[in-house]
This record gives sequence, C-alpha cells and structure tokens, in this order.
Amino acid sequence: MAPPLVIWDPVMLGYDLGGSHPLHPLRWELTWDLAGQLGVLDGVERFAPQPATDAELATVHSPRYIEAVKAASGPPGTAGHRFGHGLGNDDNPVFEHMHATAALIAGGSIAGARAIARGEVARAVNIAGGLHHAMADHASGFCVYNDAALAVRALLDAGVAKVAYVDVDVHHGDGVQAAFYDDPRVLTVSIHESPLSLWPGTGWPAEMGRGAAAGTAVNIPVPAGTGDAAWLRAFHAVVPGIVRAFRPDVLVTQQGADSHADDPLADLNLSVDGQRASYRALRDLAETAAGGRWLALGGGGYSVVRVVPRAWTHLLATVADRDVDPVTPLPPAWLEHAAAARPGLHLPTTMSDDRPVDYEPWDADDGAPVDKAIAEVRSRVFPLHGLDPFDPRD
Repeated sequence: MAPPLVIWDPVMLGYDLGGSHPLHPLRWELTWDLAGQLGVLDGVERFAPQPATDAELATVHSPRYIEAVKAASGPPGTAGHRFGHGLGNDDNPVFEHMHATAALIAGGSIAGARAIARGEVARAVNIAGGLHHAMADHASGFCVYNDAALAVRALLDAGVAKVAYVDVDVHHGDGVQAAFYDDPRVLTVSIHESPLSLWPGTGWPAEMGRGAAAGTAVNIPVPAGTGDAAWLRAFHAVVPGIVRAFRPDVLVTQQGADSHADDPLADLNLSVDGQRASYRALRDLAETAAGGRWLALGGGGYSVVRVVPRAWTHLLATVADRDVDPVTPLPPAWLEHAAAARPGLHLPTTMSDDRPVDYEPWDADDGAPVDKAIAEVRSRVFPLHGLDPFDPRD
C-alpha cells in the first residue's frame, strides 16, 4: 500500500489559545517528537498544506463569521475586545494570526479529503485537525473552523457519493452533526460521555437526523466512569454494523484523546491501550466498509504530556500500518523533552498503560450500565438501516 498523506506544518503550532488554556500546542509538538524518535513515519514525507480559502471556508461557515474571525486575529491587545460569534470568551479566546492558523489546519483536512477523492492516496491523517465543535456562525469548544465538516464537504463536492464520519472524542461531535443533520449522504456517528455529565449537553440517541436524513445521525452516550471494556463493548455493538449498512465511499474519523482517565476535562476511564484498540478498529472498518479510504483527524485531549503524544503516535502508526508494540519504552530523549516542558510531572515509561482491552460483546440480555445506551441507540436507529436491533450479529 502507498504511504498515507501525513499532513503537518509547524506553523500550525500557532493555534495557541494561551499558556493556561487546556488546548495547548505542546501536545502536537511532543507527538511529532515521539513519533519521530520511534521511527513510525521514517521515509514518509510530511505534507504542508495551503490555508483554506474564504470560498472553501464558506462551504460550512457563514461569510459574516469568517470576517469576524479575521477581525479578531489582530496583534496583542485585540484579546481585550468582544467580537461576537463566540469569540473572545474563556473557551475561545482570540489570538494573533487566529484566522491564518485555523485556516491552515482546515486546509490540511481539506487537502487530505481531496487527495483521497482523487485516488492519489487511500489514507490521510491530520492530527492538528478534528476541531469538531465549531458551528456555521460561531466558535465553540476551543474550535474556530470546523475542519472535520469542511473535509466532509470537500469529499461531497469532489463527487464522493456517501461519507461516514465517526467521532470517538469524549465530547459529542456536535458541529459536524449540525452541518449534515439533514443530508442523507453523510452518516455522523459519535460515541461520547453522556450529556448528563459533560458539555456540550447534546448527543442523545433521539438526535437521529432530519427529513430524508432520518437515521444518519447516530449518538452513543456512555456513562461517566466508563472504561476500556465497556467503551469497546458499546463501540462494537453499534459502530461497525451501522457504518457497514450505510456503505460509505470514504470514512472520516475524529480521534480526540480526551476519553483517557487522566484527562482533566472529562470523566471517562479509557487507557492509551483502549484508545489504540479503537484506532485499529477504525482502520479495520475503513478496509471493510469504505474500500480502505480513510481520513483520520485529531481532536480534543488535554493531558498534553502523559496521554496525547502516546495516543496520537499510536494513531499515526496505525494509519501508516506501522503499529507500535504497547510495551515499547519511551525514548530517553523524549522523556527529557517532556520533563523540560512540564517540570515535576510524573511521566509514563512505555507506550502502554498496561491495561487489558478485552471486552464482552454486547448481547440483548446483558445488564451492564452501558447496555442501556446500546439498546436505546440500536432500537432507534438500526431499523432505519434494515438492521435488527436485538440481533447481536447486526
């Protein structure tokens, strides 16, 4: 297989919401350093994209919003003003060159989508992407431009008939769902912590799409505290069956690493091992359901030293078919870099949390806490795709 399109430009590190903000570019810096030291992309060239143009951004975002982002992207001191459109608050502070860096990240995801649509590559990955909360007319959840929605739109505009989007971030993929809620060509699937306990308070099983798109929005809210076994149980009980039934031409995925037990902004209990298992499952799904065509994006993740670099190095390795053994020791030079970046932090020593990732497949009669969510989403959505909600084989 030809190598994937690996999208990165160090200028993307300029997407910096401030030193105390949870979304810190150090997570990308340490990921590329770790991936490089482990050799997972040896011989694979990084592709530096062009920023998305205003016309490209306008396929998802309103022109008024794009102009507001530009106006808020001035020199230091601009941050003292309010610009509307969700810009300038604690979640979405404005910063110098905000439009340029957000457009560059969006341009990367668009470029990956177009390369797949043209048949130039089967896979592409943009770990700076996955900014899935941005809405058509406002910033939201640390996200300025919704590169995931823009990539899906680029695929459709390039003639791709159907796209499946699967989001494993701990937060609901609300911005992408909203962008395609009435478009039957796009399946959006989000597995996330329950809206009862986590922002943005959406992503209920009853959110299923509108009109001709009924059944193309699929939401799997899992309870706070859900760990690897239960999360994987829910994933495998819903995601592969519904995606295969949809028969997409391309799979787009968002791999937010904030489902980890160490993440400070959420309440799930996954390990790096469980996250790695999800990446491998998504790779298998791309092969079996989408002809191998797969665009993988980053997303959330706020344990920026202990978790994200290991998780997304596994992601890069998975996309490149160069899987890293979980017992692989972390390189001493990387540990020195991480220690210097965040002094006093207790660092892991391997690419694993030494957690088992075995799970019991879902059965209609099981009574684990996560099974209520599984049963509800299957009962609501599976019949709309010709699937039996009570048959574990579907």
